[in-house]
Amino acid sequence: MTVALEAPTDTKFRDPRALLNAVRPYVKELTYNVFEGPGNTGDLYDREIALLLRDNTMVRNMAERILDNAIAYTITAMEHPQVHLGVGKIVDIGVHQLLLDTPVYFAVCEAYNAGRYKHHAPLIQRRNDGTVVRTAEFLRGNGFDADEELWAIDGANCSPCDDKVPDSH
Repeated sequence: MTVALEAPTDTKFRDPRALLNAVRPYVKELTYNVFEGPGNTGDLYDREIALLLRDNTMVRNMAERILDNAIAYTITAMEHPQVHLGVGKIVDIGVHQLLLDTPVYFAVCEAYNAGRYKHHAPLIQRRNDGTVVRTAEFLRGNGFDADEELWAIDGANCSPCDDKVPDSH
């Protein structure tokens, strides 16, 4: 099956940090852990960066690049559920970070997916169909500054997400 992607046009740059921090009022569960626990600054973006740095070997600049692209991908997937999108291994690290911080992820779903939970339903095998490169192009058309280097690393080797499960990525 061939899927043609058409990116929206005439969009302005969208700031991933601002978009993630905008979900703060939607965080309803485990608020102590998210906002007040040791090491928290109250800034959701800084929280996700700190968690990435805690669990992965990388410098802050790389964590920010990964998280920015993961936020761009996640929000775009929610805004365009009819478009088959996918990430490579590098950006997927950030996507998983968002998914694992469930109070924040639920808030993202509330704010950007009309309150519906956006499932993550991976297949076992990665696809080698160019979806990653097409996704980066679509993100750019959706107002995001997709990091060319991060998306090119896995250009054709897409994460094994299933586009056939309703409302999944």
